[in-house]
Amino acid sequence: MTRRLLTALILSAGFSVAATAAPVVSDGWIRALPGDNPAGGYFTLHNPDKTPLVLTGISSPACGTAMLHMTHEMGGMVHMMMVDNVTVPAGGTFHFAPGGYHVMCMAPKGLKPGTNVAVTLKFADGSQVIANFAVKTATGN
Repeated sequence: MTRRLLTALILSAGFSVAATAAPVVSDGWIRALPGDNPAGGYFTLHNPDKTPLVLTGISSPACGTAMLHMTHEMGGMVHMMMVDNVTVPAGGTFHFAPGGYHVMCMAPKGLKPGTNVAVTLKFADGSQVIANFAVKTATGN
């Protein structure tokens, strides 16, 4: 009897782990600017899971520091501010795009249009996803 109970517990734990769906990153790109100017990163994050997904950080060897940012208007002026996290609802999609939420890549290193860079997305549950972002020109080409 004890052996059956233990087997049932192990199997049910395995099924709950298998039911978690990994986040999907698509359309990732970084806008390379001349000199040491900060670069902006953009992508789409889809959460196929049945629970909310919380993005808490981002990093890349192509950035001295990478931060989650958002652009907002206040008093007729456009400002950028750092955000601690972004929540993607269960089954939802969140777009990081010019003029909205984005990645701020400070002290960029070797961003050359036409190449790709690895970007690591970090989540509140401790998981990470590595995605390749295309490096584009200042005009997005």
